[in-house]
Amino acid sequence: MKFSRRILAVALPLLLAACVPQTVRVKGDAALLGQQQAREHQLADADHWTLQGQLGVSDGRGGGGSGSLTWTQDGDHYDFVVRAPITGKSLFRLSGGPDGALLEGVDGGPLHGPDAEELMQRAMGWHVPLRDLRAWVLGLRADSGPAELSFGTDRLPSLLQQDGWTVDYRRWDEAHQPPLPKVVFAGKPPYSVRLSVESWQFN
Repeated sequence: MKFSRRILAVALPLLLAACVPQTVRVKGDAALLGQQQAREHQLADADHWTLQGQLGVSDGRGGGGSGSLTWTQDGDHYDFVVRAPITGKSLFRLSGGPDGALLEGVDGGPLHGPDAEELMQRAMGWHVPLRDLRAWVLGLRADSGPAELSFGTDRLPSLLQQDGWTVDYRRWDEAHQPPLPKVVFAGKPPYSVRLSVESWQFN
C-alpha cells in the first residue's frame, strides 16, 4: 500500500484547508441535552443510508492519506469504498457485518478478518474507529460508553468526547431535518480522522 499512501497524501492538505474550526462552545444544559436526545430519537432507526464525501486519515507520524469516500450502511452491514482523489480509481474496499470483514484492493489481498478496525490497521496502518464512527458521523453518541457534549451557537453538537476520542463537529447541514454533520474531525492522539460530507441519501 505504499504507492497508495503517496497518492492519497496529495489531497490531505486540501481537505485540512477547507475545514474551519468552530471556536464558540458551551457545555450542554438540560435544554441542549434534551434537544440532542430528540435528534438521537429521530435518527435512531436511520441505519440504511449512503454517504459521499472526502476522507483523511493520519497516524501523527507522517503516515495515512486521503481520498473520496462512498460509505453505504445497510443495517449492520457496510460497504466502505475509498478512491484516489485525482483519478477516481478505487484504492480499497472494506465490506462486511457481524460475521466479519473483507478488505479488497490492498497488497496481499483480499483479506478476511473478524474485526474491520483491526483488519484496516493491520493492512494499511490506519486507525479508524469504525464502530463508533457509524454513530458519530450522524452527530449521535455511540453506545460504547459515557459521552460528554459541548454545543455551538447553533445549538448543535460542537464537541463530543467518548471512548478516548474527541469528535469535533466543524460544520452542519441544516437543510436536513434533523440537521446532519458536514465536517467532522475525530482525534485520539496520535491518530486523527477527517471527514467532509458532500451528500447523504437515506433509504
